[in-house]
Amino acid sequence: MIIGVPREVKDSENRVALTPAGAEELTRRGHQVMVETGAGRGSGIFDEEYQVAGAEIMSDSVSLIKTADMVVKVKEPLPSEYDLLRPGQVLFTYLHLAAEPELTEALIEQHVTAIAYETIQMTDGSLPLLKPMSEVAGRMAVQVGAQYLEKIYGGRGVLLGGVPGVPPAEVVILGGGMVGSNAAKIAVGMGAHVTIIEKNPERLRYLSDILHGNVMLVMSNLYNIERAVGYADLLIGAVLIPGARTPLLVTEDMVMAMKPGSVIVDIDVDQGGCVETVDRRTTHSEPIYIKHDVVHYSVGNIAAAVPRTSTFALTNATLPYVLEIAEKGVRRAILANESLAKGVNVIGGTIVHQVVAEALGLSHVPLEEMWIGQ
Repeated sequence: MIIGVPREVKDSENRVALTPAGAEELTRRGHQVMVETGAGRGSGIFDEEYQVAGAEIMSDSVSLIKTADMVVKVKEPLPSEYDLLRPGQVLFTYLHLAAEPELTEALIEQHVTAIAYETIQMTDGSLPLLKPMSEVAGRMAVQVGAQYLEKIYGGRGVLLGGVPGVPPAEVVILGGGMVGSNAAKIAVGMGAHVTIIEKNPERLRYLSDILHGNVMLVMSNLYNIERAVGYADLLIGAVLIPGARTPLLVTEDMVMAMKPGSVIVDIDVDQGGCVETVDRRTTHSEPIYIKHDVVHYSVGNIAAAVPRTSTFALTNATLPYVLEIAEKGVRRAILANESLAKGVNVIGGTIVHQVVAEALGLSHVPLEEMWIGQ
């Protein structure tokens, strides 16, 4: 199989979808790997390293994407890349289609087999390809929030951990999953007072066992959310329903009642965001905007701020699936791996992921029905 790794074109996206170690593993098994020149530079990986690993360096993304049997990326294709995709081609990347109707339509029109990292799901419900970036994003959310609480950025001028005689900041985290628990660990470590709001009582019990320090665990309901948002210095959105649009938990009225200079970091923005006033995705070059005197940070690829860590963490998780698809072919790989099958969002011009289709108000055909009689 020919595997293509283009350079990411999203704003300040410095991650790359394959490391030289991954390229070596693929080429050793007889596959052809094409990497666009400079694709790994942002992560401190140079073209020569890929060449030593057996990969071919391509000078442009056009010929690379058009030639590859499987395109492996980090982030979703942008409009400039839509027409480069071709029927039957495998696209393996983060997609977040619930918030991307135009991209979804392009994948349908191009008859691409689109497999989303974020919807690959194990039998226990865990999301193995979302987990490493959730760990990074949760930890980054607190770092970012602490920075934008500084007065020079429009924040309240609050030090997250306080000092003796001055209380610490109040950090409120909506969601106690992988993002939320990692955010809590860093916030507690920095000395903040942390509130986690979570709807799953079993998850709350688990968090009670693993988190120690200034942590308050609260059941998710409208009353508790409204109250906590009101006292938050830093509010972190960390809610996820695999494949679906994130539910709106924080209304504009709640934001208007927040303390002037408080900060919202909405990690959920790729899936639409859980805060009503998060009405746009920001970028690393323009990361914030201020609305109702509250600083909003809604960068969709927050993990790209630490690309070397993120690239190696992500590719450690994705490479086994890349190898499986390359070795077996996409059809056999999907049929043999139930978790991988859950990652298929679009195939043959049809949406096959029910939750994605429902989020977009579109119809779907179950994957198993697509292959009846074939």
